[in-house]
Amino acid sequence: MTDISIAVLREEADVLTAAIANGEPLDPLGAALVTLAVAASVTALERSAVAAAITQCFDAGASPAQVQEVLALTSGLGVHTLMVTATQVLEVASARGLIDAEATLDADRQALWDRHVGTDPFWTGFSAELPGFLEAMLRLSPDLFTGFFDYCAIPWRSGTVRARIKELAAMACDAAPSHRFRPGFRVHLKNAIALGVGRRAILQTLDIAAAAPEHSGTD
Repeated sequence: MTDISIAVLREEADVLTAAIANGEPLDPLGAALVTLAVAASVTALERSAVAAAITQCFDAGASPAQVQEVLALTSGLGVHTLMVTATQVLEVASARGLIDAEATLDADRQALWDRHVGTDPFWTGFSAELPGFLEAMLRLSPDLFTGFFDYCAIPWRSGTVRARIKELAAMACDAAPSHRFRPGFRVHLKNAIALGVGRRAILQTLDIAAAAPEHSGTD
């Protein structure tokens, strides 16, 4: 089992950002929203840190809609449970003859796949980091498959926070001390680079992630 430390993720970020420009640091609002994301993550959820981060966001000029959009984004962290387990459940169920993992998708499932995944390059990149997840989830539960896309789309559909800040906030949650989720980290880091985020803002985001509060229990 690989020990995916924060240092390991930072080394990976160093490699992936080596050829890009330093760019500008996060502005106060961007830094505040990323800080809020890691403080409110289910793997931290420390009330005083969340309260301080909300205050920091409003002091930096955030609107209530922007704060809520980042919180909605962060709340989606729970889908990582599905990302890790879907292929495992499908493999074991198939081995026991409970499901045919090789069967052609039925018409309803194929329609769901075409509607939500299709040839979208985002999901191509996503699937490169989490191979088999989307198809396994669709085979196991079309309702869950649909719910995954519907819920995860909410903070992207509302669009009050710039996409690059949302990618950095998601990356920070996936690099925090209590939740080092490498597939998500890679997806969001690559997306941030594609959106033009410079090396300086990416490394600043990793510093914010490293300072995330530990999950010591939530009252």
